[in-house]
Amino acid sequence: MKIVQYKIDTKLGFEKRMGLIISNKIIDPQLLWETHFKNAGFYNFEDRAKYKISTSLAENLKRWDSPIVQLSESVELYSKFLKDGVTGHYDVGEVDTTKLEAPLDKIATYRDFYAHEKHVRTGFKKRNEEIPPAWFEIPAYYKGATTGFLGHQDEVLWPSYTDILDYELELGMVIGKDGINVKEKDAHKHIFGFTILNDISARDIQRKEMSIRLGPAKGKDFCSIIGPVIVTYDEFNYQEPNLLMTAKINGEEWSRGHSQDSHYSWAQMIEHVAKDEWIIAGDLFGSGTVGTGCGLELDKWIKSGDILELEIEKIGKLINKVGQKRKA
Repeated sequence: MKIVQYKIDTKLGFEKRMGLIISNKIIDPQLLWETHFKNAGFYNFEDRAKYKISTSLAENLKRWDSPIVQLSESVELYSKFLKDGVTGHYDVGEVDTTKLEAPLDKIATYRDFYAHEKHVRTGFKKRNEEIPPAWFEIPAYYKGATTGFLGHQDEVLWPSYTDILDYELELGMVIGKDGINVKEKDAHKHIFGFTILNDISARDIQRKEMSIRLGPAKGKDFCSIIGPVIVTYDEFNYQEPNLLMTAKINGEEWSRGHSQDSHYSWAQMIEHVAKDEWIIAGDLFGSGTVGTGCGLELDKWIKSGDILELEIEKIGKLINKVGQKRKA
């Protein structure tokens, strides 16, 4: 399944709602269940649909025991409607013509790892340093801001306080089940799905923060981008996928790598995080930048007006335009 968050104009202003992509159409699962209960003769069909499924993916992940199974019920219902010729107001638009927001509407905790050795080695080499031995011992990560995540076709924020902006090509993973002290062999039970992550970075500010062995914070927290969809784990046969990842700037390929180039598996990352600490449904994990996946590695820098096109096999393309630098 491919999960999106779309925006619709209502009498009370814009509303953001969870949707499913089926045959290039966006299907609203709550409206789908409204149609089902209405056709079944229930007076309170709207209330029943709201009880069955929320318009918020984050809410569904929090309250469902098996979100992939429960979302599959909506797909099965839609298939039955097609077979029976049932029409309704659950088909809200085509993917290509509907504004998509960040597919996870509320992130519980955002952890971004540093797991791709090629990227790590290049960074340390530029500082004339070797990779610290500790990097090979634990899958290190930082915690970033959970607010302000952008989506497909949103403009990339260029803050007033930085002169050097960079993209980062990453695979994002969404947690679908709470857990603590999760073992590596059981970690797959906690994965909901995967998305594209562009961890925008203010490199000059990040460099200052890291020089004092703290952060990153202001160098990262102003802008991260996910989307355009979350592809659920069952689409990968509940196996950690090895996906081709590329980045193009203004149509020119700058980056190319594979998700399993990572030194650590997702299961290892989950086990490490969950040691005496809760992982929560709705948490977002970033893989860290894939090798060649940012301008810092390439000594090439994005600028205002550039079109960033990050593509990951079986997930899609995340496209954004870089905005103008804000005035101080």
